[in-house]
Amino acid sequence: MAPERAEPFPIPRRRFLKRAAAFLAGFVARHPLAQALGGMSPQAATIQVNTNQLKNAFDPDQALGTSMDILPPGVVDKIYTPEMVKQCLSAGWGPITYRQNTELQIAAWHWNPNGAWSNPRNQSGYFTGSHDLGEPIRHSYAYPLPHRGHTRNGGAERGYSRLTDGNPESYWKSNPYLDERFTGEKSRPQWVVVDLGKAEPIQAIRIAWAHPYAHAYQVQYWTGADAMNQPATGQWVTFSGGNITDGRGGPVLLRLASAPLPVRFVRIWMTESSNTPDSHGAEDPRNACGYAIHELYLGALTESGELADLVQHRPDQQQTQTYCSSVDPWHSSADLDLSAGDQTGVDLFFTSGITNGLPAMMPVSVLYGTPEDAAAQIAYLARRGYPVSYIEMGEEPDGQFMLPEDYAALYLQFATVIHRVVPQARLGGPVFQGVLEDVEAWPDEQGRTSWLGRFIDYLKVRGRLRDLSFVSFEHYPFDACEVTWSDLFREPAITEHILETWRRDGANVPLFNTESNVAPALSLQMADIFSALWLADSVGSFLSAGGAAYYHSPIQPEPLRSGCHGWSTYGNFVADDRLAVHGYTAQYFASQLINLEWAQHGTGVHRLYPAACGLKDSAGHVLVTAYAIHRPDGQWALLAINKDQSNAHAVQVWFEDERARAVFSGPLTVISFGSEQYAWHSAGPQSHAAPDGPPIRSVVEPTAVVLPKASVSVLRGKVGNVWAPPGLARLV
Repeated sequence: MAPERAEPFPIPRRRFLKRAAAFLAGFVARHPLAQALGGMSPQAATIQVNTNQLKNAFDPDQALGTSMDILPPGVVDKIYTPEMVKQCLSAGWGPITYRQNTELQIAAWHWNPNGAWSNPRNQSGYFTGSHDLGEPIRHSYAYPLPHRGHTRNGGAERGYSRLTDGNPESYWKSNPYLDERFTGEKSRPQWVVVDLGKAEPIQAIRIAWAHPYAHAYQVQYWTGADAMNQPATGQWVTFSGGNITDGRGGPVLLRLASAPLPVRFVRIWMTESSNTPDSHGAEDPRNACGYAIHELYLGALTESGELADLVQHRPDQQQTQTYCSSVDPWHSSADLDLSAGDQTGVDLFFTSGITNGLPAMMPVSVLYGTPEDAAAQIAYLARRGYPVSYIEMGEEPDGQFMLPEDYAALYLQFATVIHRVVPQARLGGPVFQGVLEDVEAWPDEQGRTSWLGRFIDYLKVRGRLRDLSFVSFEHYPFDACEVTWSDLFREPAITEHILETWRRDGANVPLFNTESNVAPALSLQMADIFSALWLADSVGSFLSAGGAAYYHSPIQPEPLRSGCHGWSTYGNFVADDRLAVHGYTAQYFASQLINLEWAQHGTGVHRLYPAACGLKDSAGHVLVTAYAIHRPDGQWALLAINKDQSNAHAVQVWFEDERARAVFSGPLTVISFGSEQYAWHSAGPQSHAAPDGPPIRSVVEPTAVVLPKASVSVLRGKVGNVWAPPGLARLV
C-alpha cells in the first residue's frame, strides 16, 4: 500500500482558502457576466473570440463568389434563361469568375467568332478577335492546336502529341512569342520530353527535325523518379554523345552512349534556332521563330547500327507520352471543335444576370493565344462598358508543365498590350492547379525550384511587379476516391499552409482562390453532408488566413453521374440530364448559410476575428471550428462547424480582449444545417437527398446554444459590453 500523502498546507490555511473561495463565488454570482452566463451547462464547450486581433476585413461582394466554366454542347441555352439564372443566384454567392477551359485543352479560344486571320486567304495562322461592336456574342469555341507536343497534361485529356503520332508530315512547334524578336531579350530555351513509362535501355535517338530546327541542343536523361511530377528530385544529365553545336536539321540519328543506359525520361533542350520558316511559309515572321520536330524515335542500336525503336507511334493517347515547353498557337478554321464545349459568349455572360450586377473576373488566353487577341478582347469589354474586376492571365501553366520564366515572358508581353488599351486593368495569375504544397520546377542555374518564386523574381528583376495585382490558384484539396470524414479536420491547416507558401514565395499581393470544390474529380462526398462542413470550413479558414477572394465552383447545375464511392454531382443542385433541378445538395444549403446568414452582401466591409474552441476527440482532432465576424449592421455572427458525426455539443461564446470578457446579450438567432436535416442517397440516376433541408432556425438565449452533430451553424446577435478585471475574468 502506498504511504499516505503529506498535507501540503497546515489546516488553518486550508480553512482560509475555503472561506476565500466562498467569498469569490458569491461575488462572481452577483457579477453581470455571471448572470449572463447563468444556466449554461457545465459540460458546454467554450468558443473564445479574440476581439483584440483583427484577422481580416472583407466585403462579401468582392470576397465571396462563384464561377462559370465551359459548358457541354447545347447547354448554354438551358443555363442562361431568367428562371435558371435566378435559381443559380439563389445560393447567395456574390461576384463570379469566368473560367478559361480551352487552355486546358491546348486549344485557341475564339472569344469572338468574328475577327481576322493572319493568312486570310487560307483562313489560317494567328487569329485576332474583332473589338468592333457587332451582334452580341452568345457562343465561343475552341480550336485545338495542330502543332501540340503534349500527349496529355494537367487539364483535359483531349488530343495527342504530334511528336509520336506516326505521321511524318505533322510536327510540334514551340511558341514564337518566346523568341527574342518578341521578348526583347535572348530567346528562351525550349524543350520536349519523352516518357517511356519505365526505365528502358537507351543508346540512341533519331530526331526528324522540321523547320525551324535547332542549331544547338542537348539530349539528356533524368536521374530522379518522375521528371514531370517530381521535378525537384533529380537532375538532367547530358548523354556523352548528346551535346550538339552544329545541328543542320533533317532526320538525324545520334549515338548517345557507347552502351545502353536504363532511362525513362529523355529531354531535348534546344538553345539556338535556325530561324528558318516552317511549312506555313516565310510571309509571317512567327513561322520562323522557335523550334519544330516531326517525330522522335528512341532505343538501342543493333549490331548493324540500326535503331531498335521503343516508341509507340500512334495518333491517340496510347502513344508514347511526350511533353513540351510551349506550343505555337497557329491554327486554321478547319480546327474548330464544337464537341469540345461552349465557352459562354462574353455578351451573354454580362447581360444574362449571371454576374449578379457585380464586376466579374475575366480571363485572357495566354499559353495558347496571342497578345493582339488578348488586347482586342479587353478593348471589346471596355467598349461595351462591362464591369471587369480583375483579369486572369492564362490557365494553369503548371499543369501545362510550362517553366515559370516562359510564362513570365508571355505574361509581360500580354500585360504591356492590355495596359495600352485599359491602363487601370488589374492583372494576375498564374492560376495554379489545386495544390497542397509549393509548385516546383526543374532546378534553375541557381538551384531554385519554387515556380512562383522564380516567376515573381522574373518580374521583379525587370521592374514589372506593378503588373501583378494578385496571385490566384485553385483549391481541390482531396483525392476523390480516397476522401474520408477525417479529411475535414485537415482543411484549415491545408488552407493556411498554402497561403503561407505563396507569401513565402514573394506574393505580397492579394491571394485569390478562383476555383474550388472538395476534389478535382467527382466523389460521393460532393453531395453528402461532408461537403457542407468542408465548404464552411474552407471559406472560413481561407479568410482567417488572410485570403482576399474565395470562389466556389460551379454556379450552374450539372447532371447526376457516377463518381468515386457512388453517384453525385458538382455544385449546388440535383439535376437530371435535361438540367431540370429536382433538389439541392448539401453545398447549396451551406452556401446560403455563408452568404445569407453569416455574411451580409451589399452592406460593406466585415471584420473577421479569431475564434477557437478547445473541444477535441480522442485522437486530438479539434471537433468545433468557428469563424467570427462583426458585420456592418452591428451584429456579431459566428460560422460554427461541428465535425463530430455522432454527438451534438453545447457551446458558450466569450468575446475577449486583454481588458474584458463579453457574451451575446439578449436573444440569439441560430441557423443550423446538418445530418439531421440532410442525407444523401446514391441510387444511380435517381440519386437524391432525403431529407433535403432546409436548415432549422431558432431564437434562443445565449445560454442554450447547441451545435447539432455533423452540422454547420450560424450564431448571430448583439454583444454586451461586460467588463471584468483580468484576474476575475480568468476565474470565471
